[in-house]
Amino acid sequence: MVGKKSGKALLREEGLERTDNNLDLTTWPQVTMINQKNYYTEYLKRDDQILPLRLQQEERRNRMTTNAKDRDRALAQFKPGELPVPDIEMDLDDDVGLDESSGPMGQDAPGSKIVVIHPGSQNLRIGLASDALPKTVPMVIARRWTTNESEEDGGEPKPKRLKLDNGSLMEPEKMFGDDFARQYATMCTELKIHMRSHKRRVLPNSKELIVNYNKRTPPDTISEHNDPLRIDWTEIPNDLQGAPAFVTGKDALRIPDSSNPRYKLFWPLRQGWYNEHDYDEKRMLYDDIAMIIEEAIKTQLNIPRKKDWPQYSCVFVVPDLYERQYVTQMLDMLLRDFGFGRVCFIQESLAATFGAGYTSACVVDIGAQKTSLCCVEEGMCLENSRINLKYGGADVTETFIKMMLFDYFPYSEINLNRRYDFLLAEEIKMKFCTLNEGDVSPQPADFHVRASGHPTRKYFFKTYDEILLAPQGYFQPSIFDHSLKLQDRRRIIDRSRDLYDGSPNDPTSTAQSAIIAMTAPPPALNSHASNGHGDGPDATTMSTPVRQLPNPLHKFSEQERNSHSAISSPAPEDDDTPAPQGDGETNGTKNELDPSLRDDVLPIAPLDVAIVTSIMHGARNDDRKTRDFLGGIMVIGGGSQIPGFYTYLEERLKESRPGFAKDVMIGTPPRELDPQGVVWKGGSVFGKLRQTNDSWINKIEHDRLGARVLAYKLMWAWILPLTGGPLTENYDSAMALAPMTDSNQLV
Repeated sequence: MVGKKSGKALLREEGLERTDNNLDLTTWPQVTMINQKNYYTEYLKRDDQILPLRLQQEERRNRMTTNAKDRDRALAQFKPGELPVPDIEMDLDDDVGLDESSGPMGQDAPGSKIVVIHPGSQNLRIGLASDALPKTVPMVIARRWTTNESEEDGGEPKPKRLKLDNGSLMEPEKMFGDDFARQYATMCTELKIHMRSHKRRVLPNSKELIVNYNKRTPPDTISEHNDPLRIDWTEIPNDLQGAPAFVTGKDALRIPDSSNPRYKLFWPLRQGWYNEHDYDEKRMLYDDIAMIIEEAIKTQLNIPRKKDWPQYSCVFVVPDLYERQYVTQMLDMLLRDFGFGRVCFIQESLAATFGAGYTSACVVDIGAQKTSLCCVEEGMCLENSRINLKYGGADVTETFIKMMLFDYFPYSEINLNRRYDFLLAEEIKMKFCTLNEGDVSPQPADFHVRASGHPTRKYFFKTYDEILLAPQGYFQPSIFDHSLKLQDRRRIIDRSRDLYDGSPNDPTSTAQSAIIAMTAPPPALNSHASNGHGDGPDATTMSTPVRQLPNPLHKFSEQERNSHSAISSPAPEDDDTPAPQGDGETNGTKNELDPSLRDDVLPIAPLDVAIVTSIMHGARNDDRKTRDFLGGIMVIGGGSQIPGFYTYLEERLKESRPGFAKDVMIGTPPRELDPQGVVWKGGSVFGKLRQTNDSWINKIEHDRLGARVLAYKLMWAWILPLTGGPLTENYDSAMALAPMTDSNQLV
């Protein structure tokens, strides 16, 4: 029997036996297979492998070396009889700002080299961190143009009036449409019923008295030399060569409307967004923002030379529910265009708690054109509690003027597109509007109209319930005009998208999604999306929902009833992990709404409902957190500077939630701080803290890593565009190899 042949014998018989000298076929190194059972790597696991963290360690090491050399030098020069050299022990976590490291110890006040910038839709607040109060500058720039803003669109006034077929204006009761007249009449009736139920005197013919008085009272004319409060207008040379190309700040608002050459006002930010309606190119929009801030630094902070700006640091305040392109563009502008030595960012609500000294609160910031809400707990903004509503104090001003015109306001030609009328309307609102029902009675008043080149006119009029119904629009926002707020949205600046799948990657919030779902149900969303941009009436008039919408107040009442009768496991602390819900109303809206539809639906909701929604999503069904947030509601912003606003809001919340009535408390900023400057004050406090060295971004890091450095420097979660997949390794490799490349080349 023949035995089995070996493999080598078979290869020899077939002529396939290897006859070479066992040399490798190539000199390329052979990579062995990875053992999947015991796979481990240290790649990007240590701090010294990440550029921003490595630069921080090198800075601390160099600082310790410098202090040691200074101490040795002082000991070498020590003479008998002199005071001993004090021991200098610097903690590794301490940070020395540019103001302390640039000069002798104690020469400059802390924060004197830190610029704090808080831009808004209407005002820019800027100042040094060492200042007690910020400088307020209108966020506007006037450019030479063919026509001014009041002459565009055929001179259409604001608020818009309806006209007859022959071009003449309609009667004041019909001037603003049937919808406004119906809502206004309903609010007047409800106010009368409410005042009578609280035993307040209501005259039956108050409206008729007001209308008759306003109709028959003529204005008085005052010559300019007899007016002690005449306005100093911005002088513009008549020749085109001598006229400046642009004017910013308060001087821009004081340019006469009939100036030669004409100037047009541009507001780069509107409703907390980029103003894409007035601009045709995004480069011009970015340049206007840079010019407004640059002129404010030169004139308000007395830092005229840009070559001195690298000695300064900058703290920039961004919205809670920000847009990624806005943050990256501001970072590039501050470091490249302005040349600041380093920059850090802080969110508005977190800055408000820093300025007021609160550890946890529900921050309600009512600005000129937007209202933002966010719950802050232990120095962190709860992501799912962020809400951004697109109405503010400017809407109250416009609605107040419409109500006054409805009641035969004597100055019937008022036009908020004219500069002096815009300032006059703001003055009248701040002077007369209130939320105290005791002030609602026929009261005589007067105001002065001062226009360039015309004598001063003094008007007499009477007010009644308009002074209270206009600020009540915060709780009935359907009375506001939202028809143009989504016009030309995303026309020149597209939203930030993921690098690989193309999906929108701007930060989201379940509370904001719930507000959008309450504003427009899914059937309305579908019809609105097919309409493109929100220019039509469907984009803004959403007072008739198709189906019954989930009310957060009902959910809140269920939580109130179940908190004492049922024991459930607490929600996880991770804000990104959804808590179990009974009916799925809280987190279900996040899956129902397409993120791409957020630009087509205007988030509008009553202020008290928005506060409850924010607290509900921030507390995550935790009864203790709910009571803490209800007892720590902090209202800030210029839109809340209405007498009786805090008391009225507190009563609304108590009436809607009687079970939590003893816990509801509306807080004001302590230490008599101006509510309009609390956010800026918090930014200045944040910039002077010695533990904020991890948040500073310098020019070297930005040149090498670009906007990707924000993932390591921001205090909140900046989601990376590359979150996995086969290309993540390439991104990590670029981060690791960045310091080995030329500093002028972006990797």
